[in-house]
Amino acid sequence: MDIFSFTTHFSDEQSCREHFKGERDKLGVICHRCGHDQHYWIKSRWSYECKACRSRTSLRSGTIMQDSNLSFLVWYKTMFLMSVTKKGFSSKEIQKQLGLKRYEPVWAMVHKLRKAMGNRDSRYTLEGMIEMDEGYFTVESTEIEKNKGKRGRGAAGKQNVAVMAESTPLEDLETGKKERQCRYFKAKVLKGHSSQEVDHVLQSSIDEQSIVFSDQSTSYVNIADYIELHITEKSNKQTTNETLKWVHITISNAKRTFLGNYHKIKGKYLQLYLNEFVYKLNRRYFGDKLFDRLVIANITAYD
Repeated sequence: MDIFSFTTHFSDEQSCREHFKGERDKLGVICHRCGHDQHYWIKSRWSYECKACRSRTSLRSGTIMQDSNLSFLVWYKTMFLMSVTKKGFSSKEIQKQLGLKRYEPVWAMVHKLRKAMGNRDSRYTLEGMIEMDEGYFTVESTEIEKNKGKRGRGAAGKQNVAVMAESTPLEDLETGKKERQCRYFKAKVLKGHSSQEVDHVLQSSIDEQSIVFSDQSTSYVNIADYIELHITEKSNKQTTNETLKWVHITISNAKRTFLGNYHKIKGKYLQLYLNEFVYKLNRRYFGDKLFDRLVIANITAYD
């Protein structure tokens, strides 16, 4: 969706509300009190009323817009800005584009959308042949971390991230050359460097019948217990360019995006930025539909 189409369809608060209600009606509304799924619509209140227990549910209730004082129009403009480009915008830039005086509500809104993106992607697991590796992302250090003065793993200003790519090897029948094509991705911040932490991330991200390719890191010693097959190769230039090609491209592109768009990222918020990056990457062929998918992610964030 380009800027002209957006302003045509969503020119005011009313048009945004009606569109949001239409999308929510398609997905269905569940009563928070009794679990009934049949409701009356009370337009004067912009609320649903349960046919069973008469409990009311506002249009925002149960979505990431719940408890927000920002208008539907502001939310819609923000979702448009976040979906219209591959690289995205910082909260400061979105505040500037929206012409809002206060930064804090915009920052909270953008992070809620990033959380919704992550929740949406967490519903799916990768399957088939999976590349897996870790990357170190630069984050803003706390004063405590700076005083510790660590280097390498656990160093101040560095956050370890597990990146997984669902790849498929394809062979050219004429030349015999093999290429690896990639479908979907996941990126999870690791709280530590133990094999238990890697195991936990893997179990929630990858189907148990998958085949995982990785290097020979000691953190991966238990991977074979949770999947069909684990294939390891010594980490070198060939492994980076061939076996683990897509995870390294993804790590490189994510770092470049973060460096170019955001001044500083605090470690505790890194996962939210990764959510947005991976959400867009997994839907890179959606085109104009990406905005519509983000509206749905907004509605179903807490389902």
